[in-house]
Amino acid sequence: MSMQRDKELSDLESKIRVAFLNKQLLNQSLTHSSFANEANVLDNERLEFLGDAVIKLVISEYIYNRFPSRPEGDLTKIRATVISDETLARVANRIKLGEYLLLSENEKRNEGQKKRSNVANAFEALVGAIYLDAGLGKIRDFLIDFLKSEIDKVSSAGYIKDYKSALQEFVQKKKWMLPQYKVLREIGPKHKKEFIIGVRIKGKIMGEGQGLNKKEAEQKAAEEALKTLQSEDKKKRGPIKGLFYKVKKSIWL
Repeated sequence: MSMQRDKELSDLESKIRVAFLNKQLLNQSLTHSSFANEANVLDNERLEFLGDAVIKLVISEYIYNRFPSRPEGDLTKIRATVISDETLARVANRIKLGEYLLLSENEKRNEGQKKRSNVANAFEALVGAIYLDAGLGKIRDFLIDFLKSEIDKVSSAGYIKDYKSALQEFVQKKKWMLPQYKVLREIGPKHKKEFIIGVRIKGKIMGEGQGLNKKEAEQKAAEEALKTLQSEDKKKRGPIKGLFYKVKKSIWL
């Protein structure tokens, strides 16, 4: 490892407040497969696999104890949002994690250091590396420090709406048949598969959603369909009667 790279990793350690005993683990967690293939070194995909499992365990334990009166369904929805690529990439960008990634020249030209998937995957790999280097207690503190504000936000009343219920209410008032949800395709590796689900209304796909589980994808599809239908409804009513359809705020949490 070069002196420059060692300096970069030390800078990152200061940001995350974690000092590695085995700095090679930290370096590997930031090694994208594009770089690894060219340099013939280990990439971060195995660490990503491990980190994904550790994040689920730690966040599950935390919200289980934090919200003793919440049912299983609510806890699942909170966790799904908190551990999503969108959330992990957002918290990772606070420390500019993408700037520490080792990427091939081609991946750099394609701005791979800014890609949400690369940054989120690197965060998971970093979690895996900290777990192996320092144990569960250290990674628990690290994750709660980084994700507590996200948990607080998504668990707040009114933050997440039940778009499936809102969409069903909308179509029932129109006296249409109930929405039908269908998996359109699945993407990603087996350990981190994502589902793309479409919602059909009156024989037409009105919305698509992508998520780490089917429930999350269905909610996103329902949200997109609801927005489309509300927009169409407003246009039909014209400028005078064009009031937004007021959706009852059905809340998940």
